[in-house]
Amino acid sequence: MKKNNIKNFQQAKILAVKIHKNAPGTFYCGCKIIWNGKKGVPNLSSCGYKIRKNKNRATRIEWEHVVPAWQFGHQKKCWKKGGRKKCTKDKNYRNIELDLHNLQPSIGEINADRSNFMYHELKINTKQYGKCDIKIDFRKKLVEPPKIAKGVIARTYFYMSKMYDIKLSSKEKKLFKKWNLNFPVSKWECIRENLIFKIQGNHNNYVFKQCRK
Repeated sequence: MKKNNIKNFQQAKILAVKIHKNAPGTFYCGCKIIWNGKKGVPNLSSCGYKIRKNKNRATRIEWEHVVPAWQFGHQKKCWKKGGRKKCTKDKNYRNIELDLHNLQPSIGEINADRSNFMYHELKINTKQYGKCDIKIDFRKKLVEPPKIAKGVIARTYFYMSKMYDIKLSSKEKKLFKKWNLNFPVSKWECIRENLIFKIQGNHNNYVFKQCRK
């Protein structure tokens, strides 16, 4: 199945479940995932996750856009007329939103709290989610992911930027270059990239080339 044959986000989520059936854990926190058909439930105790305040979303898997929809959509005319829902008929927007390389299984509470905040390195030392070492500065709208996610995030941003001409600031480029270098691809990242290629028909070369070394 090529990317332009993925019709909507519901279909993309079904395909993402198939890809991540054997994922080692949730994005960011590494909690084990219990799959029940199309729905996923994070085993919070498996990674020492502590619910911050949203129990309903903390107990389900949601599909996180690593590059958030706001970042690639907010400058479009359709978004200005009515946000994300108004852009679903825009073919270019739809291709970006449904790109499986950009979707990761996340604990719903983290997905909600991250919102469209940009990635950064933060000096705050806080345990907002128990042993899951993600830091979110709600006032500054910034997020520092745990080490296990930093390299993946960098390679996703580079791919999305090149694929869809999404502009990155010089600060973002510098940060992601550092993360890409310091946190090389994992075995699972290579497996996942290949599974997405088989469904979607294109590689994330920032992952693929490292996997071939």
